[in-house]
Amino acid sequence: MNVQHIHTGRLDLIPATLEILTSDLEDHTELERLLGAKVPETWPPGEMTKEVLCEFIRMASENSDPFFSDWYWVRETPDQKDRILIGSGGTGSALNKPGTVMLGYSVLDLFWGQGYATDAVSHLIPAIFSDSCITRIMATTFPELKASIRVLEKTGFVCTGTTPSGEGLEEGTLEYVLARSRSAFR
Repeated sequence: MNVQHIHTGRLDLIPATLEILTSDLEDHTELERLLGAKVPETWPPGEMTKEVLCEFIRMASENSDPFFSDWYWVRETPDQKDRILIGSGGTGSALNKPGTVMLGYSVLDLFWGQGYATDAVSHLIPAIFSDSCITRIMATTFPELKASIRVLEKTGFVCTGTTPSGEGLEEGTLEYVLARSRSAFR
């Protein structure tokens, strides 16, 4: 996938390189330098565990998933002085679903409810669909995560039901899909 730097007007979506991912795991001072932004003490968001980050580093170093991509979300300011890392999101291949990628994203609690996830996801969709091999984007969330559901619905995803067990997804989550043919971003 061709991963590009994206400016949304409010956010700077910076493609995660192996160096950025490694710095996130080992050295937040270096991560701040690489992103040109402050890394809050509360970083990373809850979903970005050490195990998840290690898996991202493995995939990036081995180039084992052609659809793996990740972006660090930096809140921009008019003077560029107070740039701050607020979240991240990216894709990976969906198991046994050719042409489908899984989308995941996470925002620090302090920045919830301010439209940042909707802004980022709406700008990631055309970048993801710029790869002609990708025909669908899939995301899952728990039914109680109303804000995450709103992000997906606002960006055109349609709920296809509850995820079944045994498919590598967390049982009981809701599955949302955005097909290239339904996307306003084709």
